[in-house]
Amino acid sequence: MNTATNQASAWLFPGRRAGQPFRPDHLSALLNEIGVPVAAARGAAIRQQLLEMPAPIVADALGYHDKTTTRLLNETGGTWSRYAAGDHTRSPAGWVPRRTGDS
Repeated sequence: MNTATNQASAWLFPGRRAGQPFRPDHLSALLNEIGVPVAAARGAAIRQQLLEMPAPIVADALGYHDKTTTRLLNETGGTWSRYAAGDHTRSPAGWVPRRTGDS
């Protein structure tokens, strides 16, 4: 069963049980069998994400500790050194929006 023969499947890698994806360990074993170094690929993927996004965002999205992603970012040579963490949905105290001219 795969997505080519089962177009209704929502999974990129559907498992043997209906409606379930491959188990990560099973998929890892299959990738290792064909010569894909899973650990190296995972490390390369997170380092690429760190070059494109701030380390705290990557840490939160992937469940890593922020110190781990910061260390990986420094090893990779990324430039996200001035990311302001925190709640960016609230306005600072005393801030008033500027009028756009249409009163």
